[in-house]
Amino acid sequence: MRPRGAVRRGALDPIELQVLTGALRACVEEMGAALIRAAHSANIKERRDCSTALFDGAGEMVMQAEHIPVHLGSMPDAVAAVLGERHARGRAWILNDPFAGGTHLPDITVITPIFAGERGELLGFAASRAHHADVGGRIPGSMPADSTRLEEEGVVISPRPLTERALRELVARMRQPEERRADLRAQLAANRIGARRLEQLGARLGVERLHEGTAAVLDYAERRTRASLVALGGGERRAEDVLEAPEGDLVLRLRATVRDGRLLLDFAGSAAQHEGNLNCPLSVTRAACAFALRVLTDPDIPPSAGAHRPLEVRAPQGSLLNARAGAAVVAGNVETSSRVADLVLSAFGRAQGQGTMNNLTLGDRDFTYYETIGGGQGACEHADGPSAVHVAMSNTLNTPIEALEREFPLRVRRYEVRRGSGGSAAHRGGDGVVRELEALSPMTYSLITERRRHSPRGAQGGGPGRPGRNLLDEAELPAKSTGELRAGDVLRIETPGGGGFGRDRA
Repeated sequence: MRPRGAVRRGALDPIELQVLTGALRACVEEMGAALIRAAHSANIKERRDCSTALFDGAGEMVMQAEHIPVHLGSMPDAVAAVLGERHARGRAWILNDPFAGGTHLPDITVITPIFAGERGELLGFAASRAHHADVGGRIPGSMPADSTRLEEEGVVISPRPLTERALRELVARMRQPEERRADLRAQLAANRIGARRLEQLGARLGVERLHEGTAAVLDYAERRTRASLVALGGGERRAEDVLEAPEGDLVLRLRATVRDGRLLLDFAGSAAQHEGNLNCPLSVTRAACAFALRVLTDPDIPPSAGAHRPLEVRAPQGSLLNARAGAAVVAGNVETSSRVADLVLSAFGRAQGQGTMNNLTLGDRDFTYYETIGGGQGACEHADGPSAVHVAMSNTLNTPIEALEREFPLRVRRYEVRRGSGGSAAHRGGDGVVRELEALSPMTYSLITERRRHSPRGAQGGGPGRPGRNLLDEAELPAKSTGELRAGDVLRIETPGGGGFGRDRA
């Protein structure tokens, strides 16, 4: 027997591994719950457009909460952007620059270093990312459908310490600064909870044992992912799809190669960098690929950097999927990322979901409101696709009608399932939704949507879902549009249905 209180060294046994994995999961989920409960904006407290994660001292993600895929898959690049800085207790970092670890400007990341005991050894980092309802820029909500330069989309925050002075300076450049300040403080509070929980784990296990344990979790996730890739079968698969730019379609191409438990996703031949805002920084492209990898493998694999180790993503620099610094990216984060996920899943024979977040932004000098709208999910081999859900890179909730109408000058005229919009098949695609909003005062709107010209595809002979529609007082709007609403104007969004799976034998 070992003495009471002694820490056993060596590899973790399977039970210890599962206990530690559960403890880390609990930490990040508690961080997310705190952020949602402390936030002031509807976008975070109602829609839950936020994410949390823990990283080790080397910047590897040891655990993420099951929040927003496009946030989490790219958050390692945010931590990497501050990894080499001088860290101290109580010094947090803030950034949103898409070319320095961010995604698009409304997604602001706060990173807090975590230290152990009196010696102050760096244990790791707590990180949170949230979509803020406004970060400045040309239009309320910071989601212009027609931007051509990054600075049109809001305040660009290169990695910097989040001091009180920095906080005052940044929110002063945004609309509704007090709400922005409150949401950023909620992120800081969430990070403090994550830091406290990891410190407690370090105190209970010992710092060395905690390092051994988190390394074991990452290695376990890697082994499980490699085994799942082997089960998919080796070889090369190809897929092609398009994005609906205002001037015409932009082609995306993929060559997916599975070999020896590894997955290479090569996007050579895809469209060049866009003059508009459909561009992706490479971190967003990687995030979409990491999401698709998770869908293709075992969902019980710990969501961590270990699961991403067998994945390699290649996209030519200067292309739509690896844009150069300064490019407009606000639609790339939400719409192009969705198409990348579609492309990967299509290569492996999956039916497509709605393939868009149906982004709607509304606002004036006094308020800003942003929402994504659910639609149909693709069917699978054994089941119909779910209807009226957020799919792929979104994973947010809708804003409850009661909360929306109480807080904003809007009235919800209609919110219902778009019956029959899913693809017909042996297993039908999920149906989209119909959402009608009436403006009760003058305001600016911005719509960034996809799958209006092209339908989500089915698989194995399944039919396509119906494409979506955007209407203003019954007049058709383009997939990407920005304009003004008068009191009494009604916006109607009909979201796409998902593709079906298998030939319909009826």
